[in-house]
Amino acid sequence: MGPNAADPGGAVPAAPARSARTPARRPSLAAAALVGAALMAAVDEIVFHQLLAWHHFYDRSTPQVALLSDGLLHAAELVGLVAGAFLLADLRLRGALAPASARAGLFLGLGGFQLFDGIVDHKLLRVHQIRYGVDLLPYDVAWNLAGAVLLLIGAVLALRSRHEGARAGGDGR
Repeated sequence: MGPNAADPGGAVPAAPARSARTPARRPSLAAAALVGAALMAAVDEIVFHQLLAWHHFYDRSTPQVALLSDGLLHAAELVGLVAGAFLLADLRLRGALAPASARAGLFLGLGGFQLFDGIVDHKLLRVHQIRYGVDLLPYDVAWNLAGAVLLLIGAVLALRSRHEGARAGGDGR
């Protein structure tokens, strides 16, 4: 008998044909939201912490602690970017990436981070303010309004993409 009992001639059997994959809407949305949140954290940290030097992630201690807090935020944003990129790449390689849902997730992550930072970090926990020595109201309104607009764009895109998986014949999960 040849090397393959099913084929006496020894030929390697053909791989089964791949079936068409159903886009995975929720995992695409979640992975891209992670990327969006990490990307907005990077913008915040680079622009407002480093370039403008308006604040640090934690301003209620010494300059060394403030710098350490910025480094920890930077490390967390890098982990989020890399993890989100790997999740999106995995979905794409498996043929399960739902592009419209991923775009929605990106905006939801961007806006979600911005609003969380503006409401929780700035106002509830008071770990830092946007800027010091100025009237905060215009800065707070602009900061939170920008986050709300990004979140609204993400919500509209998510609603538009809700049938993305269903159109391909699946449930979009």
